[in-house]
Amino acid sequence: MMAAAAPAAYAQTTAPMQNPPVNHTTQSAFTTVSGDLRSSELIGSTVYDVQNQDIGSVKDVVLNRDGKVSAVVIDVGAFLGMGGKYVGVSLNDLKTDNNRLTLAQTKSQLQSAQPYHLTNDNNQ
Repeated sequence: MMAAAAPAAYAQTTAPMQNPPVNHTTQSAFTTVSGDLRSSELIGSTVYDVQNQDIGSVKDVVLNRDGKVSAVVIDVGAFLGMGGKYVGVSLNDLKTDNNRLTLAQTKSQLQSAQPYHLTNDNNQ
């Protein structure tokens, strides 16, 4: 009688693995092609200069009306959340190397750049 019970238990444990519910639409929407960047991975990431110095962190990614990235906003100069400013850079200027973001500008150059103003005005 035990021999008859074993195959039934085996079938129960393998059946869900053979036919897992898959929503192909959801899976393909979140799959990125090699080299693509996800905004959720960018926002909050530390940005380094070419000398490996921390120059700030990504605050936001701004899209234009066509859905293209118009600016990556970097928070530079902040210490404990105070005294910093936002600067917009081109996505093409950011390089990814070893899961790090690198920008070919120094912290000093970014601090002297024009500030980028983020607004919460939804009427624009």
